[in-house]
Amino acid sequence: MKLKINTDGFEGYAKRAVVRARKLDRRERVQPEITITFDNPLAMLEVLTAQRIRLVQKVRIKSSSISALAAALGRDPKSVRRDVMKLELAGVVRTRERTNPGHGRIRVVEPVARECQLTAVL
Repeated sequence: MKLKINTDGFEGYAKRAVVRARKLDRRERVQPEITITFDNPLAMLEVLTAQRIRLVQKVRIKSSSISALAAALGRDPKSVRRDVMKLELAGVVRTRERTNPGHGRIRVVEPVARECQLTAVL
């Protein structure tokens, strides 16, 4: 599955929805994808900072716990936890709980899609 992130607001979303609906009307195959639309590039950059993009890149390679991500990125676990929460709210990553034998449970961060396409329109 592919994740597409756009910055063309409602107008862009509406155009893509019409194109998709026409394909469905013609019974054409539509590739499954997740689309996130921001109103403008600045709104996108509030969510997708450089640190958060690095975090997403690490998670796309291998799903990891927050503490493992913090260690791999050389960052404070609290900061990584906050970044994961923002990315999860935006729909870029998801978390799940997993049993950590002998240590209770851990939260694992994983991508919503293996491929991600960012498109910013100024």
